[in-house]
Amino acid sequence: MDIEKVKQAAEIIRKARYAVAFTGAGISVPSGIPPFRGENGLWNTTDPIFLEIGFFKKKPLQSWLKIKEIFYDKLGDALPNEAHKVLAHMQQRSYLESIITQNIDHLHQKAGSKHVYEIHGTYTQLVCTACSTEYDMSFADLNFLPPTCFVCKGILKPDIVFFNEPIPAFAKKRSFEEAAKADVFLIIGTNAEVLPAAEIPVKAKEHGATIIEINIEETHFTREITDIFLLGDAAEIMTAIGEMLYL
Repeated sequence: MDIEKVKQAAEIIRKARYAVAFTGAGISVPSGIPPFRGENGLWNTTDPIFLEIGFFKKKPLQSWLKIKEIFYDKLGDALPNEAHKVLAHMQQRSYLESIITQNIDHLHQKAGSKHVYEIHGTYTQLVCTACSTEYDMSFADLNFLPPTCFVCKGILKPDIVFFNEPIPAFAKKRSFEEAAKADVFLIIGTNAEVLPAAEIPVKAKEHGATIIEINIEETHFTREITDIFLLGDAAEIMTAIGEMLYL
């Protein structure tokens, strides 16, 4: 960890008028949640077809069996790590205005963060594929799959963005608005290679934001838009930044 760069990042955050964080799978790895891509990524052991919306509609039971295994059997016990907690404290102390996340794990909210825009949805909600009624995940008994809608008996799906589904309109709109307002933009634990997520940090840069990136390796952001690159584990670096901000 480059302490001088961490100090520089902390000072920029301290002076920020409107700081926004943009997070991905790397921030949740210290909480025991594997990323989708990379050396230990889920896609190395799980066929992505199970999260393709066309496949889900044709074979909901097969999709749900895999979804339960990779999400619901694991995410419910996951706890926020120090990176999530520091971001929540930054919000409480007015160092951070909002969080845009690609994660579906709800750990930012568990840590106490507000104004979290989940551009890929959340596993904590279910939505009916027939009538669009929404439910809290506690509604469904996942011992009986696939879960069905109380209103119309349609199949319920997790309220996450499957392959070939659009990003939720509200989350997308607010994410780009927040990026445009930011004068400091933190990229944490993501290389955001999927559109439109990849365009959000670029929007911040186009509107003059200072880009602080925290990742375990360099990304296309590092080479193209990042001003300060902090190499390392998100929890360790965010803890150091938090200490320098006296959180």
